Amino acid sequence: MEQQDILFEPNADALTLGAYAERAYLDYAVSVVKGRALPDVCDGQKPVQRRILFAMNEMGLAADAKPVKSARVVGDVLGKFHPHGDQSAYDALVRLAQGFSMRYPLIDGQGNFGSRDGDGAAAMRYTEARLTPIARLLLDEIDAGTVDFVPNYDGSTEEPKTLPARLPFVLLNGASGIAVGLATEIPSHNLREVADATIALIRNPKLDSGDLLEYISAPDFPGGGQIISSPADIRAAYETGRGSLKVRARWKIEELARGQWQLVVHELPPNASCQKVLEEIEEITNPKVKLGKKSLTPEQTQLKQSVLALLDAVRDESGKNAPVRLVFEPKSSRIDQTEFVNALLAHTSMESNAAINLVMVGADGRPRQKSLRDILSEWIGFRFVTVTRRTQHRLGKVDDRIHILEGRLTVFLNIDEVIRIIRESDEPKAALIAAFRLSERQAEDILEIRLRQLARLEAIKLEQELAALRDEKARLEELLASETAMKRLIIKEIEADAKQFGDARRTLIQEEKRATLETRVVDEPVTVVVSQKGWLRTQKGHGLDQQQFGFKSGDALYGAFECRTVDQLIAWGSTGRVYSVPVSALPGGRGDGVPMTSLIELEPGSHLTHYFAGPAEQVLMLATSAGFGFTARIGDMVSRVKAGKAFMTIDDGAVPLRPTPVWHGAHQLACLSADGRVLVCELDEIKALGGGGRGLTLIGLDGKETLLQALPIGPGGLVLFGLGRGGKPQQATLAGEALTPHLGKRARRGRTPATKFKVTDLMPVLPKVAPGTTATP
Repeated sequence: MEQQDILFEPNADALTLGAYAERAYLDYAVSVVKGRALPDVCDGQKPVQRRILFAMNEMGLAADAKPVKSARVVGDVLGKFHPHGDQSAYDALVRLAQGFSMRYPLIDGQGNFGSRDGDGAAAMRYTEARLTPIARLLLDEIDAGTVDFVPNYDGSTEEPKTLPARLPFVLLNGASGIAVGLATEIPSHNLREVADATIALIRNPKLDSGDLLEYISAPDFPGGGQIISSPADIRAAYETGRGSLKVRARWKIEELARGQWQLVVHELPPNASCQKVLEEIEEITNPKVKLGKKSLTPEQTQLKQSVLALLDAVRDESGKNAPVRLVFEPKSSRIDQTEFVNALLAHTSMESNAAINLVMVGADGRPRQKSLRDILSEWIGFRFVTVTRRTQHRLGKVDDRIHILEGRLTVFLNIDEVIRIIRESDEPKAALIAAFRLSERQAEDILEIRLRQLARLEAIKLEQELAALRDEKARLEELLASETAMKRLIIKEIEADAKQFGDARRTLIQEEKRATLETRVVDEPVTVVVSQKGWLRTQKGHGLDQQQFGFKSGDALYGAFECRTVDQLIAWGSTGRVYSVPVSALPGGRGDGVPMTSLIELEPGSHLTHYFAGPAEQVLMLATSAGFGFTARIGDMVSRVKAGKAFMTIDDGAVPLRPTPVWHGAHQLACLSADGRVLVCELDEIKALGGGGRGLTLIGLDGKETLLQALPIGPGGLVLFGLGRGGKPQQATLAGEALTPHLGKRARRGRTPATKFKVTDLMPVLPKVAPGTTATP
């Protein structure tokens, strides 16, 4: 066959393998997205959850019914609506019944339905289930013509496309799921807050997500806990539909006899459990050697010692009366309580992040990330349609009943004639229609009337019912004709449901700083010695004789940085990534020290190029050989993780230049190109980038020409270094009028100095006493 990608023999139905694979994978992706993983904005349910609730409603398992075995429910769901694995259906049923997973459980489970510690539920043959009272908000109007029904998988029955939710359950209980190319993480919210926000948006459709946060302050997790993120972070998450909130446990200090005390955690954030916290404590206090290592790392040893110095014992006292009760006993009653709490929060899941990713299937059937306002607006639109359809359905029932009763009224007014026609006619139905101008429906009803319904009392009841139905019809028609009346009814129903099922908020919202375990360091002067091969060590004091520094064979001094033990050492990778290590973590003494690569997780395929140590406030001039540069503080480059962070954008073929400190009194920047040109511009023209980046063009370069140096200088000018004839070192000073020809705006080309040697290096002329940190080249 000439074409390798033909799946079948060439004919009218031929299909290429690529086209077939694309179509098949797309069908699969859509099936996963819409048929399994994502909830619907209308009722907040995934398909399997919707089918479970509908099946239980059809089985008559209301909140006041006797519960039945979960296996019976699962069997009904699989047989009629969901032809998948029984365990997956049972897992979905279990989750709907778990109070620690769902803010408002929809299934009342009898038996063992698991725990937040990860214990699984009992087998479906042992547990029983029925619907909870709040589930009726999803199912009460299912038979009132409110939603569309579609055939089930084999066409033997029908199932609803969505449930007629009376409240936005997609926010109340949230959802979590992973689809093909999409994922969702919707936190749960408080019913009263969601109801208030919905009512406010119905009354004023111009409200945005920020305005709605006056009603919905933040998620309300089933297990309580505390949200410590700032209002700005919360607002950004709801406006964009994506973000992350910082959450932590809640605790109390219990005073004991003889001045002793203990810390008791009684609420945990989402995705945390007592078992998980205990495992984390065990991992810290009894660490295992990492793969590929021969012994514990210094960090593991230090962390173990610091925690064991504070913590004496921990136990889980959770039970029936206290769903969460973790007790931590300090080593001594004299230990600072704040330090004790911070140590536990910083190294366990008692403080973590809760993701927000508001992805769901919209009212248009398309999956999309939505803001808070989008969600409520689409649900409100769905609710208006639902109530309109419910009203029209009821109006149709009323009209039909009125039509029947009007026919019966005709019978009572002409009862003798009706009886005569029925007795004497061969076709009484046609005769009644012709005699009294009845419809077939009315005539059929009259013929089915029993004799006892012809009593005089029945006639009175008939007139009363007819009058009531005509009043109801007028109200229904007014409701359909008036948008204001429809709004009023929907708001009234939401308020009634919120009053019946609403409860107090469980999750505290209080902004706090993230917990960190700070190791107390004695603030004293030290000199950080860095070798050219990246070996680090410290020596006490300043003003040390560099000639006394010893190194391994083939190694030499890179720099000696006079700083303090509370400062940070920064290292630059060849890809622009920066890594930080506290100076206090570096080894002291007169040995060779340790390699920087043992203290960080270096990015694969890169190597370390430069180093600098100093205080967080120290400003550095950062540049690349491509001619770009910017200024940044050391504090901007500090990272909490060993893998560092991306900071400098390095162009292809370029390398980062040695960082230079912007010392007190420096007001100009001297740039030296590879061909010896010097440009001096004002330092104010250089942009400060706290978040890193590429920066601005410092000097104009031609073709493959590169930048060699970017150096802050002061009023004293700069010293030029180079090699003269015979390779003899030469130097010259540029200051005052001699510096004027080289002055210019940033990004200019500069000029070649009028020296008899080619300039290869620059150095600023420092004042006699130069405040700030300097590095010895």
